[in-house]
Amino acid sequence: MGTVLMHDVVSVDGFIADANDEVGPLHEWYFGGDTPISPTDETDVDHSGVGSPFRVSAASAPYVRSVWASIGVLVIGRRLFDLMNGWEGTPPVGENVVVVSHRPKPEGWHPEAAYHFVDDVATAIETAQALAGARVVALNAGDVGSQALAAGLVDEVAMDVVPVVFGAGRRFFGALDRQVVLADPHVVIRGERVLHLRYRVGR
Repeated sequence: MGTVLMHDVVSVDGFIADANDEVGPLHEWYFGGDTPISPTDETDVDHSGVGSPFRVSAASAPYVRSVWASIGVLVIGRRLFDLMNGWEGTPPVGENVVVVSHRPKPEGWHPEAAYHFVDDVATAIETAQALAGARVVALNAGDVGSQALAAGLVDEVAMDVVPVVFGAGRRFFGALDRQVVLADPHVVIRGERVLHLRYRVGR
C-alpha cells in the first residue's frame, strides 16, 4: 500500500484558511515564481478553481513536481468538496477523489467523475488505498486529516509553511485532541515565500 500523506499549505500559526474559508496569501507562491511545474501549466486549473499557470521558485519546483506526480488518490471532506464544487469533476491531483461525507454525491453531478463518497474516515482511507495501489494517498489537512491522524491512519505529514499569521480560522490539525509524535523532518526545502516540511508519523 502507498503512503498516506496528510498535506496542506499553512500559515506559520497553523491555519489553512481564515474563518470565512478564504486562503488569503497562502497560495500566492504557486504563481509568483519563474519555474513552471509541468508543460501543461498554461491550461491547468489551480486549487482555487481559477484557471492560472502554476509557476513556483526553482527551489520549490522539483519537490512540488515529485509530490504531485506521486499522488494516486486525494481524500477530502465534504466542506472542501462543496467549496470547490469538486473541481467540476476533474481531480486536481491523482486519478480519483474520495469524499468523506454523510450526504451522497449531489444528484446529477458529473456522473462520469471518479469521485467516491463514503461516510467515515477509516473507510475513506481504505477505499483510497485500494484505488491508489502503490501510489500516495493525499489527505487534505483540517478536520478529516486530524481524524485520520488521531486514528493512526496517517504515515506522513507535509506542510508548505507560508510566512503569514492568520490569528484565527481553520486549523491544519483541525480539532485534534491528542498528542502525536512526529519524527524529525526528512524534507526541509526553503522556497520563495514558502518552507516545505515533511515528517514521518511516530508509531
